[in-house]
Amino acid sequence: MNFSRITRVAALGAVAALALTACAANEGTPDTTGAPEGPATSLTGTLVGAGASSQQVAIQTWTAGFQQANPDVTVDYDPAGSGTGRESFQQGAISFAGSDRAFKLDEITAGGFGACTEDSGIIELPAYISPIAIVFNLDGVESLNMDAATIAGVFAGTITNWNDPAIAAANPGATLPDLAISPVHRSDKSGTTGNFTDYLAAAAGDVWTHGSVEEWPVQSGEAAQGTSGVVAAVKGGQGTIGYADASQAGTLGTVAVGVGDEFVPYSPEAAAAVVDASPLEADRTAGDLAIKIDRTTEEAGVYPIILISYLIGCENYADEAIAPLVKGFFEYAVSAEGQDAAAASAGSAPISSGLRTKAEAAIALIK
Repeated sequence: MNFSRITRVAALGAVAALALTACAANEGTPDTTGAPEGPATSLTGTLVGAGASSQQVAIQTWTAGFQQANPDVTVDYDPAGSGTGRESFQQGAISFAGSDRAFKLDEITAGGFGACTEDSGIIELPAYISPIAIVFNLDGVESLNMDAATIAGVFAGTITNWNDPAIAAANPGATLPDLAISPVHRSDKSGTTGNFTDYLAAAAGDVWTHGSVEEWPVQSGEAAQGTSGVVAAVKGGQGTIGYADASQAGTLGTVAVGVGDEFVPYSPEAAAAVVDASPLEADRTAGDLAIKIDRTTEEAGVYPIILISYLIGCENYADEAIAPLVKGFFEYAVSAEGQDAAAASAGSAPISSGLRTKAEAAIALIK
């Protein structure tokens, strides 16, 4: 399994990618225990992808399981970032992409997906679901409750002290110091930032007036590269707070988010619950399973600050030899075995059986 940085653009089916900036980092060693055993198939060749680093550990795990059943297939995935993955897929440099957001309708209408035939639609599978944790470092405090307006105020710079009345009111048992809040945000263009600001804009738009953006719009606070950089900055300070893929939260304090009349801590189960409570986006083709996340739901037990990272491919590949490789890899990724393996290694939330059925129908369109 090769996750090297590839620096040249080549024809489809060849090993190619672009070395560019990274988005949400999710480092770790994949847990391949429980990978399915089975006879080798007739699949051979090299499958090249690039994109979201949030999916990196999951894709390593899926690759291990897929290659165990298909030892003559090599999967190369460059975790260069969601934007890079989408751009490389459009340019025809790779055969599949990973992205922390689906393509927008106007991007699809513009076309130019180099791996696909001219008349092909695209496949977008919500294969990786992960909570985004709000992490902080405050002596003696392991968890806090915050509603959407308070979270937005902290990151917009209008709530600046840990003993602010808005924080104290939701945490009557906590000892909150008279200490300045030091927000940490991503310095790079990031799908994690896009999902976090999407939540802020939807749930507290009167406080967070900067919209849903992938590049941090507020000048104040500390900037850090990648998820690992944000986590390191939060750990290295006192009174710091940031946002990161939940798999990287470690021993930092975390925020339970206000949903309806309760405060919900992050968990894979709560993340999966908000996906099932959210509709598919309108005006999409049968293979395009872009989900419109309901950030303002008040349904019990859901955690609305999540990212959905997509596996993206073609319905019709210009290179016919690539289609069965993409199809087989995507099938394993969304299978119960693949989802459980990713959950064990990356801490992601397995997709529901209902979403799996839709994903399997979308994958069947690949040819």
